[in-house]
Amino acid sequence: MENTMENNIIKNVFGTRVFNDDMRQAYLPKKTYEALKSTIEKGEELSPEVANVVAHGMKEWALANGATHYTHWFQPMTGVTAEKHDSFLSADSDSRAVLEFSGKELIKGEPDASSFPSGGLRATFEARGYTTWDCTSPAFLREDAIGTVLCIPTAFCSYTGEALDKKMPLLRSMEAISRQAVRVLHLLGKTDVTKVDVSVGAEQEYFLIDRDEYLKRDDLIFAGRTLFGSMPPKGQELDDHYFGSIRERQASFMKELNEELWSLGILSKTQHNEVAPGQHEMAPIYSTANIATDHNQLVMELMKKVARRHGLECLLSEKPFEGVNGSGKHDNWSLITDTGKNLLSPGKHPNDNKTFLLFLAAVIAAVDEYAPLLRLSASCPGNDHRLGGHEAPPPVISVFLGEQLEDIVEQILRKGTASHASSGESMDSGVQTMPVIKKDATDRNRTSPFAFTGNKFEFRMVGSSMSIAGPNTVLNSIVAEVLQEIADRLEKSDDTAHDVDVIIHDLLNDHQRVIFNGDGYSEEWMKEAEKRGLPKIESMVEATAYFLDEKSVKMFENQGVYSLAELESRAEINYEAYAKALNIEARTMLKMATKQYIPAVMKYVTSLADSINSVTQACPEANISVQKELLILCSNHLADARKAVVALRSAVKKAMTLESGREQAEYFLNTVLPLMESLRRPIDELEDMVDKKLWPVPAYGDMLFEV
Repeated sequence: MENTMENNIIKNVFGTRVFNDDMRQAYLPKKTYEALKSTIEKGEELSPEVANVVAHGMKEWALANGATHYTHWFQPMTGVTAEKHDSFLSADSDSRAVLEFSGKELIKGEPDASSFPSGGLRATFEARGYTTWDCTSPAFLREDAIGTVLCIPTAFCSYTGEALDKKMPLLRSMEAISRQAVRVLHLLGKTDVTKVDVSVGAEQEYFLIDRDEYLKRDDLIFAGRTLFGSMPPKGQELDDHYFGSIRERQASFMKELNEELWSLGILSKTQHNEVAPGQHEMAPIYSTANIATDHNQLVMELMKKVARRHGLECLLSEKPFEGVNGSGKHDNWSLITDTGKNLLSPGKHPNDNKTFLLFLAAVIAAVDEYAPLLRLSASCPGNDHRLGGHEAPPPVISVFLGEQLEDIVEQILRKGTASHASSGESMDSGVQTMPVIKKDATDRNRTSPFAFTGNKFEFRMVGSSMSIAGPNTVLNSIVAEVLQEIADRLEKSDDTAHDVDVIIHDLLNDHQRVIFNGDGYSEEWMKEAEKRGLPKIESMVEATAYFLDEKSVKMFENQGVYSLAELESRAEINYEAYAKALNIEARTMLKMATKQYIPAVMKYVTSLADSINSVTQACPEANISVQKELLILCSNHLADARKAVVALRSAVKKAMTLESGREQAEYFLNTVLPLMESLRRPIDELEDMVDKKLWPVPAYGDMLFEV
């Protein structure tokens, strides 16, 4: 009975705030509906006349659901979404209120382009930019304290046509990979395919802490992560939080979050406790890359909003707490034809599945050829603290295939083709009442940055706070480039079947160095990766240079995804973002150290000195070695902290005099960041020594275990 009620709740809630296919059929004339459907599914141009009718139907639906305003919802280069609300209100000749929404208003908006990061594409005096309706991502209604607003997903570009957002390049890359994949499939005789979609599912990790504790820490408020903090006696070493029973407060949050997500048509599927205390994960069912990206932005926004309704704060930073696992965003990626076939599904006989093997080889080749770009796509200031720890993939790109595919690859490399494929065995638990389990053909590897997981690849490097648009734009583009080379080669072939085998062999042979099925955390792998010549890129600053690498520029321009000017702008935006993030963190550390920590420690040191004097006066023979030792240790750490404050303040001041974005970012990375660590060390030592009642901010244990 309970299951039936729960199913009814999902069915009654799901998609109720989305202008989905059902609503389009209900509110649009049949001819208009068919025209819009052709645009969405086949990429056909949408006429202004059709747009006008769609706008009217969309308005009527929104008004029927209580909407008063509409907004072009877009994703500028800030990492968050943007919107400007306009009411449906207009006036007739008698100054009476009328409600209007035209096709022009649906299709185009004009936000101020110079107020968003543009990397030099827009100057302050060049303000005009355009938002353009993305009809492939359904409009939706958002309900909160401001009322009900019709949100129209849009792309954002400058007056001169350059992309100023994350959506437009993603859409271009989706068209590029579809175009090249269809070429390859047609050459393989699969001429019924007219389109290939990129299917994506983004798992989202996050932390929940008490909001009152959050508001007592400036580092969490301004930087999103703790810049100071000593580990409590217990961390994650008992492995008791992972998949553990979800506590009531967090469960209440998850229940409301699910209902919010379901109402927006977001296929929230999985919820559980993650490895670190206070850490959790939500995973959706797959959507096209474009919709999955929009949905993930909404997931992050709603996690923040719903958490606060429950007196919690959702932390999306990649490494909010030093010493426990950070948070990532696993980007699950595959290719689906419009005939319903997953091109990365091995099937029952993967050794004979030439289409699968060809696309598999193309992905492996793309990852190897453009590994620095993939590393770049997963770069943000917070992820620098996460990658390479024993919790996240190392900063070296490799591909995990598993035992079955590794064996097939070895056969191909030895003989040119594979004659057989291993299959999963049956596993007997030894308990008679339990069924025999059919094992998968291969294990999983959570240490791999790019792992094949049955019928898709899982890109595990992406940071939890990041938009998945960037990683998928890069992945789509690089695979499209390799597929284009394959199609060019096959078009010249006199024997397609033979040449497909040759191409598969050549790609695997030329790029086998990137295949690694072992422990990605091990020191041995780091040495082996260096021996293989795989690039190890440690930081966002180092990675950003690859935007303008000649090979990258040529590939992006060839696929029509980025122009040189757009790549230059994104490099500049990255450098600025890194420098600004580190500047905020450094200034926050200086404020906390001088206004909170040092004064608190001085009170404690003074109380120790007073204690020593009082005891000595009362009993000169008393042993006060403990008090003196504490006084000396605290005083020394206090001196180290003060010295670090002076050095850090001077470095931050110098950083602000540097004009080049790259130069400033490199200075923050190489000079300011080590000084930040120098300031943190003595403060963290003092936290373990000073009376808890005097410590000015909540400790890790307060935030991670007392929720």
